[in-house]
Amino acid sequence: MFLTRWDVRLVNAATGTGKTVAYLAPVIHQLQNINPRIQRSDGTFALVLVPTRELCMQVYEILVKLLHRFHWIVPGYIMGGENRSKEKARLRKGVSILVATPGRLLDHLKNTSSFLHTNLRWIIFDEADRILELGFGKDIEQILNILGTKQDKSVSKENATSNIPEVLKQNLLLSATLNEKVNHLAKISLENPVMIGLDEKKMQHVNHDHSVSVGSDVFDRLGESAKGMSASTEEYNLPSQLVQRYIKVPCGSRLVVLLSILKHLFERETSQKIVVFFSTCDAVDFHYSLVSKFEWPPILQSEAEVRKMFLGCKTLRLHGNMNHEDRKTTFQTFKTEKSALLLSTDVSARGLDFPKVRCIIQYDSPGEATEFVHRVGRTARLGEKGESLIFLQPVEIDYLKDLEKHGVMLTEYPLLKLLDSFPLHRLKLPIKKLLSVEMHPWVLSLQKALESLISTESTLKNLAKNAFRSWVRAYTAHRGELKQIFMVKKLHLGHVAKSFALKEQPSVVNKSFQKQIKKRRRDEKHKVHFKKIRVAKS
Repeated sequence: MFLTRWDVRLVNAATGTGKTVAYLAPVIHQLQNINPRIQRSDGTFALVLVPTRELCMQVYEILVKLLHRFHWIVPGYIMGGENRSKEKARLRKGVSILVATPGRLLDHLKNTSSFLHTNLRWIIFDEADRILELGFGKDIEQILNILGTKQDKSVSKENATSNIPEVLKQNLLLSATLNEKVNHLAKISLENPVMIGLDEKKMQHVNHDHSVSVGSDVFDRLGESAKGMSASTEEYNLPSQLVQRYIKVPCGSRLVVLLSILKHLFERETSQKIVVFFSTCDAVDFHYSLVSKFEWPPILQSEAEVRKMFLGCKTLRLHGNMNHEDRKTTFQTFKTEKSALLLSTDVSARGLDFPKVRCIIQYDSPGEATEFVHRVGRTARLGEKGESLIFLQPVEIDYLKDLEKHGVMLTEYPLLKLLDSFPLHRLKLPIKKLLSVEMHPWVLSLQKALESLISTESTLKNLAKNAFRSWVRAYTAHRGELKQIFMVKKLHLGHVAKSFALKEQPSVVNKSFQKQIKKRRRDEKHKVHFKKIRVAKS
């Protein structure tokens, strides 16, 4: 028979420090020590739950490498977008260590009767807080309930004849940030947690000894500690070798400055990888299409001159609305390329290990405070050097004070020096120091060329309008302490439109939505009108 009490461990560590290997290696070590050897027919011993498909593939690939010499331990993965029948066949044969996304795992637990998990010893939640942020809370509760029910009924025929020794079962929750979501997941994952990697300053209200099991009220105290820290004093756990800077950009010049910085970085060092984070899928699609079509110079000065792509690098995109195969292709391509630009939403911010990423650019501010940590964590991994750059408008500059509370100090990027370095056709820089970025000849010239391209390309123009609308919606959705800094009422929407190379500000809502509103209003007027007629007749 099996123990029904589960040991729970909360693991907190900086991004890029090797958490995946840290939890997989002990699992593999214990499984390979079992005598006689485990077999496929014994079913699943370890379950790794991850929030995204990309992270699922990454963990699986690391697992395969670690199991190179242990051929009798079978790795596997299941996730949304994959062929369910093939997954079912793999589960029927047996998977010793299974990596899964919550939705697909729950599907198989309910509908795949051949999925054997009575020998389950480990449930590992990688990027635990993100799993809940993506709305998997109810799925997790059902998963734990199903597994718990099965374990309580573990005196089955399979268990009675099993040669697998009895062991304490264990839940592991891993995250680079400690917050209320992690606390909630800990609450629903069972009792008596052990804290690992949380320093005394963070856990002074919880426990002065990080490696000692604590009492049943730890969740309440952890919750209070997490709530207080995430709001004000929690120090972000970032690599010491990471160089962090901010760039103060007027709203209407954001697009020009982004392209200028990317051009400078790739010309300075041709072989490097850069990730640019956007707040919405529409913004990723627009900027990807723009970069793919924008040529320079707009006007040829001589017959010998030839137009080239403004950015000569390989450009990729990644977001949650892409189909499964395209997401897989992008993920694998960016991992293997020596030089590439990835335009992405926060789907790339959690746990993904892209080798040799030199620079992270947060073009749009993170929607939640702790996302800053996860975004910049895609560079400076495992001791390597890295840079991060965040775009801030003048009205957003208070964000620097918020970051300082969390121990993050940023220096300003020398923007004017960068702009002065670009050659200008038939334009001379004024002798006096420029007073503003908006009036810089390079900015004016590039903005004009971008607006000309958008106005002549109907597809690009529609993408720009959609991106503008979704950007405004995302800006209003900042959570927690960021709400007071990133406020739409502080913005000039005409300048926001300019940052999408639009000469005129589109309506904040699209035409189809406007038609729905007008139709609703007409229907309401008709109802009121007919009601008055009925009242008059009566």
